[in-house]
Amino acid sequence: MVAATQRPTVSAVGSRARAQDHVDAHGSGEDTPTRERVAASILENGPSTAAALADRLALTPAAVRRHLDHLVADGLVEAREPRVYGSRGRGRPAKVFMLTDSGRDTFDQQYDDLAVSALRFLAEAGGPDAVAQFARRRVADLEERYRPVVEAAPPGRRAEALAEALTGDGYAASVRSAPVGDQLCQHHCPVAHVAAEFPQLCEAETEVFARLLGRHVQRLATIAHGDGVCTTNVPDPRVGRATSKSASTPTGRTSS
Repeated sequence: MVAATQRPTVSAVGSRARAQDHVDAHGSGEDTPTRERVAASILENGPSTAAALADRLALTPAAVRRHLDHLVADGLVEAREPRVYGSRGRGRPAKVFMLTDSGRDTFDQQYDDLAVSALRFLAEAGGPDAVAQFARRRVADLEERYRPVVEAAPPGRRAEALAEALTGDGYAASVRSAPVGDQLCQHHCPVAHVAAEFPQLCEAETEVFARLLGRHVQRLATIAHGDGVCTTNVPDPRVGRATSKSASTPTGRTSS
C-alpha cells in the first residue's frame, strides 16, 4: 500500500516563503565570512569592479554581485561611476564599489590596533629609520598610480588632478585657493589613528605630493594631530619669482 503524500499546510508554505525571503534579503550566516572578504578586498585595494573582486577572491561574478548588493543595502558599500581620464572608450564602463564611512569604520579599529602593534615592533627592532622606510614603501604604490594622472593634467591643474585621484581612494580630497597658491585638503584619513603615533606616515605622503607636483609643499595640518582636515600648502612658483623680482628691483629699473 502506498502511503498518501502529505501536502504541506498553507501556514507551513508561508513560513518557508518568509524564511527564504529573509535569506534573500539578508543572506545566510554562512555568507558572512565571504561578505567580509569582499569588503576587506575593497578596503585593501581601493574602489573595485565586481569583475576585479571576483578575480581576486576566486568567486563567480554572480556571487560577488550578490554580496555587493547586500553590502550596499546595509550601507557599508556604495557604487559609483568610475573616473575616466582622457577619452572614453566605447560602451558604458563598469561601476566601481567603494566603502562608505560606515563600512570603513567597521575595519578601522581592528586594523589600527594591528598596525600600531606591528609598527611598534618594527620601531623597537629597527629604529625610526625602519618605520620611515616602511612608510615610504607604503605610499610608493600611490605615487606610481597617481603619476600618469597628475602628469596628464595641465600644469595649473595638477593639484586638482591629485585631489581627484586621492578622492578615488577614499581620502575625500579637494583643492581651495590660498593667497600664495593652493591648499590640498584631505577630509578623511584611513590611517589617522596610526599616524598619530607614527608621523612618518604623514611625512612620506607629503614627500610623494612634492614629487608628483614637482615643487616643495608644506603640510599645515593633519587629522592625526587633531585637526579636522589634512591640509597641504602647494605654493604657486610664480608668486615666489614675482616677489623675488619685486624685492630686487622695486622701481622696475636696473641699477646703474
